[in-house]
Amino acid sequence: MTEVVMYWRPGCPFCVRLERELVDASVAYVKVNIWEHPEAAQIVRHFAKGNETVPTVTVGELAFVNPSIDTVLSAVHTMEKTERSS
Repeated sequence: MTEVVMYWRPGCPFCVRLERELVDASVAYVKVNIWEHPEAAQIVRHFAKGNETVPTVTVGELAFVNPSIDTVLSAVHTMEKTERSS
């Protein structure tokens, strides 16, 4: 199964919205607070061109900065389809 990781920080309204949408869509995910995990903040800066823009979501090897739920769902479906055909 494809791992979905949502990097977030407290007080981020975009993170709250995306988390609610992930729950509503029944997407299993791991939630990582970038303020509590410096290595997570470094990952976010890598994908967000030096910024700590959240939510940043990884789906397997793919990364998305402040994605829509449709983007995340599309990536999950694509990765799962690829995994099934391997």
